[in-house]
Amino acid sequence: MSMLMSSTVLRSCGRTLRSFNGLRLSKTWKLCYTVSLTKCRPLHVDSPPHQPSLTTSYVNGTSSTPLLPLTMSQCLDATVQRWPDREALVLQQDGIRKTFAQFQRDVDQVAAGLLALGLEKGDRLGIWGPNIYEWILFQFATAKAGIIMVSLNPAYQLNEVEFTLQKIQCKAVLCPTSFKTQNYCEMLREICPEISTAAGGLIQSSRLPDLRMVIVTDSRQPGMLHIDDVLQAGESRHVKELQELQSKLTAGDPINIQFTSGTTGKPKGATLSHLNIVNNAYFVGLRMGFDKRPEVRVCLSVPMYHCFGSVLGGLCMAVHGVTLVFPSPGFDGRRSLEAIQNEKCTVVYGTPTMFTDMLGQQEANRYDLSSLEAGVMAGSPCPPAIMRKIKTVMKFEEMTIGYGTTENSPVTFLGFPNDNEELKVNTVGCIMPHTEAKVVDPATGETVPLGASGELLIRGPCVMLGYWDEPQKTRDVISQDLWYSTGDTASLNDLGYCRIEGRMKDMIIRGGENIYPAEIEEFLYKHPKVQEVQVVGVKDERLGEQVCACIRLKDGQTSSTEEIRAFCKGQISHFKIPQYVMFVDSYPLTVSGKIKKNELKEAMEKKLGL
Repeated sequence: MSMLMSSTVLRSCGRTLRSFNGLRLSKTWKLCYTVSLTKCRPLHVDSPPHQPSLTTSYVNGTSSTPLLPLTMSQCLDATVQRWPDREALVLQQDGIRKTFAQFQRDVDQVAAGLLALGLEKGDRLGIWGPNIYEWILFQFATAKAGIIMVSLNPAYQLNEVEFTLQKIQCKAVLCPTSFKTQNYCEMLREICPEISTAAGGLIQSSRLPDLRMVIVTDSRQPGMLHIDDVLQAGESRHVKELQELQSKLTAGDPINIQFTSGTTGKPKGATLSHLNIVNNAYFVGLRMGFDKRPEVRVCLSVPMYHCFGSVLGGLCMAVHGVTLVFPSPGFDGRRSLEAIQNEKCTVVYGTPTMFTDMLGQQEANRYDLSSLEAGVMAGSPCPPAIMRKIKTVMKFEEMTIGYGTTENSPVTFLGFPNDNEELKVNTVGCIMPHTEAKVVDPATGETVPLGASGELLIRGPCVMLGYWDEPQKTRDVISQDLWYSTGDTASLNDLGYCRIEGRMKDMIIRGGENIYPAEIEEFLYKHPKVQEVQVVGVKDERLGEQVCACIRLKDGQTSSTEEIRAFCKGQISHFKIPQYVMFVDSYPLTVSGKIKKNELKEAMEKKLGL
């Protein structure tokens, strides 16, 4: 794997782990960092820290619980042994229900089938589509076969999917025929016209020379394999090969290539190991109290393509034995609320935009959400107004804000379910176990004083192996001493909680004044007519940039630029008051719910004639 960073993150020393979920491990594993930690008092984060202990903008989250040195398959095996008859998956729209034992049988059958079709350990298989059963089935089947799963954005257009398949040298692609306006098979035929005449589903393409097969999940297509072909391909010798392969898989192996959203420039393939994502899911679940709750049924509205869905969803299912309920293939606020009501979900995941839509549906239709106990919100900063509204409209208290990046597997900060309101609305949570963070001056690299703003850096076993086949871009974001530069502007408080203030690149520089959009957004959410707001910098000949507020009003409300500017006067610094106020119905989003601020900025500049 020369295209990845050559540094090894773990070596044999430290804690010992002998069992997991009742499964006695065949080997004793000992783990620790090779890096020498900054000399600073560690912060124990197995429970909420109540006493201020940080004196500088550096935090080292420690835990009495060691890392899990397991592969995805080992985690699933342990959970199946413990809860074979518990529901693992419910797909509301498709009427699919699978217990853990049933799911594991399907996983083993598909994994053997992939080996039978000629795929080998280290090959790449792209999954391109919405939240369907085959997505999570192949997520675990590829892991069991040692095949690296590549998450492809379901919204990718022709050029984007060709770029990613070429870059990663995918040998196979799994997809439905189509979804909404996306015709996946048609696009693949346009890139590879040879598909139509492929004998036995084996492709020889000039534009994608590494691609050998396309596996379709629904209707049969000429020149492509069908999911049934995979299920039927494995013979006893392939089952034996699969079993023998398990001893050759290690927790440090790359197993998932997760493309960054690509809101700026070409998307990069963050390469994650079993160790990365298994432990991220493990410690997220522990912080959420999944190990203590009698039953956890998660309404999973976020896309599996994104780390939020695949790790906090798929991996939490395997590691903690939670039941995943998929309301619909693509996000639909009404169907999410129906799923919570019909399946008695106890936990709901979503981005701020998703929760905003669910709140609107709940206010209009009033579903029975009495089963809900907790929620996780991540993907973009949470407006305090939405957090407070969740308590009154969806009526559950344990709402937790999370923060992370694809490159960090993804979660690095997560609140505790019972944090007070001030921490919930003003921070993105507390440092995760086995994770270091510091805030530095981007110009000097020096750690800033406690509470001051700077760039957030992360170090620990959550940090990716590297960007696939991008050694220079990997070195650009991961230093020699293994600190990952997030590109986010943040500050830390004395309890180890983080406040995200915006992207370094999102910062607006107006006449020499540095302005953080998140600060203005948070203030404008206080306006009684504002439903949602995004602030961008638009070009200005004299000042370089001006502040532009893009506001989505509450239903039935009207407003004006003058009203919004008057609301700001005397409340925020004059240079932060929006020069332009644009009223919008929606924002351009990535499939994972992140707002494409670069597209929003371009659209506003065009409307304003700048």
